[in-house]
Amino acid sequence: MTRNTRRTTAVLATAAMLALSGCSLTGSPGSSGDGDAGGGVVRVVTHDSFAVSDDVLAAFEESSGYLVELSAPGDGGALVNQLILTKDAPLGDVAYGIDNSFATRAIGEGVFESYPPAGLPASAAPYAVDDSGSLTPVDVGDVCLNVDHTWFAEQGLTEPVTLEDLTKPEYSNLLVVTNPATSSPGLAFLLATVGAFGEDGWADYWARLKANGVKVVDGWSDAYSVDFSGSSGQGPRPIVLSYSTSPAAEVAEGDTVAGTGALLDTCFRQVEYAGVLAGADNPEGARAFVDFLLSAQFQADIPNQMYMYPVDDSIELPASWAQFAPLAPEPFTVSPAQIDANRDEWIRTWTATVIG
Repeated sequence: MTRNTRRTTAVLATAAMLALSGCSLTGSPGSSGDGDAGGGVVRVVTHDSFAVSDDVLAAFEESSGYLVELSAPGDGGALVNQLILTKDAPLGDVAYGIDNSFATRAIGEGVFESYPPAGLPASAAPYAVDDSGSLTPVDVGDVCLNVDHTWFAEQGLTEPVTLEDLTKPEYSNLLVVTNPATSSPGLAFLLATVGAFGEDGWADYWARLKANGVKVVDGWSDAYSVDFSGSSGQGPRPIVLSYSTSPAAEVAEGDTVAGTGALLDTCFRQVEYAGVLAGADNPEGARAFVDFLLSAQFQADIPNQMYMYPVDDSIELPASWAQFAPLAPEPFTVSPAQIDANRDEWIRTWTATVIG
């Protein structure tokens, strides 16, 4: 997901225009091919924060012979819902942006066909959902709480460090998060609290957050760009749910100090996947696009375009990331099987506890 608010508006406007017009990002309109390699359109369905450099996508189109048509039905949660609802008449040929909080649901619904790409780097193996080959890991990132360093310094208030800190009176009415029923980062953060407090304790933790004035909004853009004091919106709340890489997006070139920072003791490791849609009009093109997502050129493009870590750990990262965008050393985790068995019930419990 794109974490750079300065890029997101332009990216979404372009994707929306393409979805309406049926045009390729770098080529001309066309209809889906008959499956012959190197011909026709490959229709790519993504979440609404997908971003790739024009020259990188153009290179794929030129080398493969396919034209790429993008559509984005919403964030990661909305993407999965739409793929399931339309599985008998797929929205496209290949999908990117399903994360580990929804991956088992999509696989269980038969949305994807098996395609284990030959070019999968060894460093991606730990992120496999299962051994079906239905989904290919493309990038990873940590969903974490972010703080506005400047706000806390001006107020003379010590920054929180842990999840438990957020329930203390001094942090009342300072936190904004996203709804796990409508937001993939929101669901990731719910899973972080399950990992931190266990199945018997996470709901009580959320009850305490509610009592301490947590604000809940539907999507990441509203939370980060409107309510968060450390973003362009200069909102009223100095603690926001975002990503460990978000501070890097707030640092101007040449700066040595970031105005925001991630709380690395509050993180959940998010993995984003791609897969060939079952019943695709152009399965060969879909497989070629999955291969492209694992290519060195695309993997190297991920950090600056989507502010996520490539699954290929041989890719050189931006120099500033070691300081401003580190991954959490010990993120909270919940197994895919546990997520699959409890996701819907956890969301219902969260809604009853926090929204009422």
